[in-house]
Amino acid sequence: MNAAITVTSARTEDVDADTRASIIQVCIAAHREQDFKHLFSYIPSGGLHFLAYREQALVGHAVVTTRWLQYNDQPILRTAYVDAVATLPEYQKHGIGSTLMRHLASGISDYEIACLETDRTSFYTRLGWQEWRGPLAGRKESELIPTPDQMGIMVLATPKTPPLDLDGSLTIEYDGRFW
Repeated sequence: MNAAITVTSARTEDVDADTRASIIQVCIAAHREQDFKHLFSYIPSGGLHFLAYREQALVGHAVVTTRWLQYNDQPILRTAYVDAVATLPEYQKHGIGSTLMRHLASGISDYEIACLETDRTSFYTRLGWQEWRGPLAGRKESELIPTPDQMGIMVLATPKTPPLDLDGSLTIEYDGRFW
């Protein structure tokens, strides 16, 4: 594992077919979830992929898409929503995911906040993410739908993030899913 890790980024529309196939393989291997074979049908153009390479092999991935969050009754925040965070199993626990997520955090400063959903909150907490404690909801058109059973929603402040109270309410705009 001594080889250096290189992290690059690319917009969804600039990711070629071979790289897309590699991303899908990494996600399926890391999450043991075959549904990742449909990943690119869920990602809109303009998504920003962070790619971790060891030599020429893709070993880690995360993608940011633009979503919209509202904190309490404040103005809606342009949100870097993070999905498909994955590291090949044989490379896990070697700092690759942390390196990848640090690069991601430095590449989203034009967003007002970052958000993700995870069952691995301790991993993200070590990287500066904070777990949301307050009530969560989704907005579908004008309907507000509480999501009280939702767990593992985390946020990361960017230079543009307004002051937040993690016990306040957080609402996400529906984009085919809530969280």
